[in-house]
Amino acid sequence: MTRTPLRLRPGLRVLPRGDDAVQVGLDPRWAVVVEGLDPAEVALWCSVDDTTDLTSLTRASAVTATVAALRTAGLLRPDPPRADVVRGPTAGDAAAWALLRPDGAGESVVRARAAAVVGVVGLGATGAQVARLLATAGVGTLLLDDEAPVRSTDVAAGAHRWSDVGAPRATAVRRALRDVAPDVRVDHDAEPDAVVVVEHDAADPARAAMLTSASVPHLSVVVRAADAVVGPWVRPGDGPCLRCLDLHRADADPAWPRVLAAVAGRPARGTAPAGGAAGEVGVLAAACAALASAQVLTMLAGAVPALCGTTAEIGLPDLVPRLRTWSPHPDCGCTKPPGAVPAEPARDG
Repeated sequence: MTRTPLRLRPGLRVLPRGDDAVQVGLDPRWAVVVEGLDPAEVALWCSVDDTTDLTSLTRASAVTATVAALRTAGLLRPDPPRADVVRGPTAGDAAAWALLRPDGAGESVVRARAAAVVGVVGLGATGAQVARLLATAGVGTLLLDDEAPVRSTDVAAGAHRWSDVGAPRATAVRRALRDVAPDVRVDHDAEPDAVVVVEHDAADPARAAMLTSASVPHLSVVVRAADAVVGPWVRPGDGPCLRCLDLHRADADPAWPRVLAAVAGRPARGTAPAGGAAGEVGVLAAACAALASAQVLTMLAGAVPALCGTTAEIGLPDLVPRLRTWSPHPDCGCTKPPGAVPAEPARDG
């Protein structure tokens, strides 16, 4: 029978903690301390990395016990088939997900992205970087939506190039993606698995309602002058939608519906003519794009994004997010099954 090699999960390091102890991994979510080793065993373990076949080290009983402890902690994995090895820009993703998933199937997570379809609406500095991050992470198809012209302010954080100023944003992003992710498909006739919507000042209620009624999972990113709100991740029928948030805001501020109507009734800052309102701040756009893309990749991996029912408010100058949790609003009805009949109020006697 062919022996299956055992190796540490990718990216784990073995570090000395003293004459009789080693530490496997640095992330507190899975780091393990092994004690009671003699100095020779400490030296042996410190020579191990994620390419070492640990079955060759089980000659000593203490080493065998250490391998057993690592197996119990979930830090070991059998060698994957060679066909599953991920190389290139997504190799780091595969290694990270091999640590994050109980089954260690990081390569499978990354390879599955090739079949995913993600829409990106709004391709200014933030949206263009979302598209770039998703494409280089291996997402197979991107549906790009923004025909407004690239402005000089869109060059912030390298999202667009100076040579693209004046071209439609979707066209400019398609050109950029050919350089960084030549295999990505764009604007194909496909139903999206998720949509990221980048807007300015407030989320458009009509667009949010359309996505919710179509049962499309979507993530709102609202960019303002000196801050941005990323989230919530909306799973239609499960948790609050964007209308819920507006209803909660109206409860706290009765004038909010009028303010929202005024914002929705004029062009967003990102679509203003050249020389109009200021564009997006580069570091803020980069932070929002990274957070939004990570939420999408989490969903594609079959996990629940952290921003379900939650918003992250990211403000300048330090960009440290402030999280807020939201509940479905009782007057929205977005979590009720279609055709549900409201319960009759209880009657006395």
